[in-house]
Amino acid sequence: MTEPGAARRLAIAAGIDIASVVAFVVIGRKNHDESGSLVTGTLKVVAPFLIALALGWVVARAWRAPMAVNTGIVVWLVTLVAGMLLRKFVFDGGTALPFIIVASLFTLLSLVGWRFLAEWRAPKPAAGT
Repeated sequence: MTEPGAARRLAIAAGIDIASVVAFVVIGRKNHDESGSLVTGTLKVVAPFLIALALGWVVARAWRAPMAVNTGIVVWLVTLVAGMLLRKFVFDGGTALPFIIVASLFTLLSLVGWRFLAEWRAPKPAAGT
């Protein structure tokens, strides 16, 4: 039997992670005044990172503890590394050092940061239980 609310937490975690990766791409495209179709341009840039995010979830087995900081760290590392490798070698995108630094920081804050806040705000068990 599954814990009550587990499916809800799983859906929330997946949604926040996906939204974080999409936000990273949308903000980056806006800051660089990239032309072209908003939808196709965004999909082209976000695809390697969404694929890597899915891989990160598998590697971390994120469905077991989707809101745990440790899960977020694994998801972040896999998303960042695999996303950059896919972007460079499969999607023919740039991986300049400044892009890697910004991507590292943004995704760290977004994929791990919300989990840190969730753990920090979670009710603590009563002493002696």
